[in-house]
Amino acid sequence: MNEIKTIVADIKKGNIKPIYFLMGDEPYYIDKISDFIEQNVLEESEKGFNQQIMYGRDVAIEDIVSAAKRYPMMAEKQVIIVKEAQDLSRNIEKVVSYAENPQQTTVLVFNYKYKKLDKRKKLHKAIAKTGVIFESKKLYENQVADWIRRVLSGKNYKIEPKAAQMLVEFLGTDLSKITNELSKLMVVLPIETIINATHIEENIGISKDFNNFELKKAIGQKDVVKCNRIINYFIENPKKNPIVVTISLLNTFFTQLLLFHGLKDKSKNSVAKNLGVSPYFVDEYFLAARNFPMRKVAQVIALLRDADVKSKGVGANNTTKDIFKELLFKILH
Repeated sequence: MNEIKTIVADIKKGNIKPIYFLMGDEPYYIDKISDFIEQNVLEESEKGFNQQIMYGRDVAIEDIVSAAKRYPMMAEKQVIIVKEAQDLSRNIEKVVSYAENPQQTTVLVFNYKYKKLDKRKKLHKAIAKTGVIFESKKLYENQVADWIRRVLSGKNYKIEPKAAQMLVEFLGTDLSKITNELSKLMVVLPIETIINATHIEENIGISKDFNNFELKKAIGQKDVVKCNRIINYFIENPKKNPIVVTISLLNTFFTQLLLFHGLKDKSKNSVAKNLGVSPYFVDEYFLAARNFPMRKVAQVIALLRDADVKSKGVGANNTTKDIFKELLFKILH
């Protein structure tokens, strides 16, 4: 985040580099920086002649370099943005000669998603000297809830931990999807709202009572009745609650529980740090650890792996209902 702020601040100050190579596994920040350059480097009156969008699948490196070497028309700079530049990965090193001596009146932006330049090769070294290389790294799942809180805080909203966790478990680590859903919430909810589970349910469609977050909690409490209610809801709504997602999240939970049992320091802060969870949820792990000793946790992880294989149709013809019911029974007994 600090690196992004620095890039944006420098552009605002007029300290604009001739090359921006935006790469990595998280497309969200690549798009954010690229869009900011597209919207802010040139005045609206200058964009017609001096701003060009290219796509990696449609152009050759030679076309990009040729365009970059031109001079702007009635403006101080021209902007060239190469979207989906990862489609040029086989020949991307051909940019080296230009990168070593770039046109100072051109701002050349590469959106190189899901790939990275090799730091050992000439192109990475050349751009590092003359321009900006930004690597957009994928957030781990346990980092996303904090990211949601920071984004909302910047817009004068707050969110309760359960609501944030519901979004993470429903949308995963796709920041673009999460941003879209947060935008919907901010349209209908007034500034300074503290977003809760009910807001999520009413505006995004994630049930606040029947979701993987609540299932995980109910299993930790060994609340058999609640577990069965949630599983029955999942069986009746398979598209909203795919079994492979549930199994994956339960596997993460019991893996964390196994780690919990092995911790020497079981203070709240230590548990939160080592398990990668919010301190708000730590008490759930203490309760679950009492209900599931280490040996049982290991057995459950094996059960989850077996259910995962069955859910993918390997070695069994069980229905989703059968797999869910059998898995839940074995976990709780």
